[in-house]
Amino acid sequence: VQLQASGGGLVQAGGSLRLSCVASGSILSTDRVAWYRQSPGKERELVARIDTIAGTNYADSVQGRFTISRDITKNAVYLQMNNLKYEDTAVYYCNMLMRAVENGILSSLPNNYWGQGTLVTVSS
Repeated sequence: VQLQASGGGLVQAGGSLRLSCVASGSILSTDRVAWYRQSPGKERELVARIDTIAGTNYADSVQGRFTISRDITKNAVYLQMNNLKYEDTAVYYCNMLMRAVENGILSSLPNNYWGQGTLVTVSS
């Protein structure tokens, strides 16, 4: 299973970006999709997630500005980011909790998969 993230770039404060992440491989089910971010010198933090049981939630810092969505048919997750602020600058990582077949073996429990990260830079 591989996750490919895209959509990062340089944007002025107040602007918008849309991140995409598509998973490929023999995926059987997805329990959770999420976006995390990490700024230099800081811990990786949860930005937003969709959980099949717990629902959708956002970090307080992005509530009302960011929207997470998913397309089950495409094994994809998106993050629409509006009214971007300088402090949103970070490398953004997509994350999926999935059950998949790898090397011919079906996982008995869901595994965590990460994308490679995409850099978002917001200029003030």
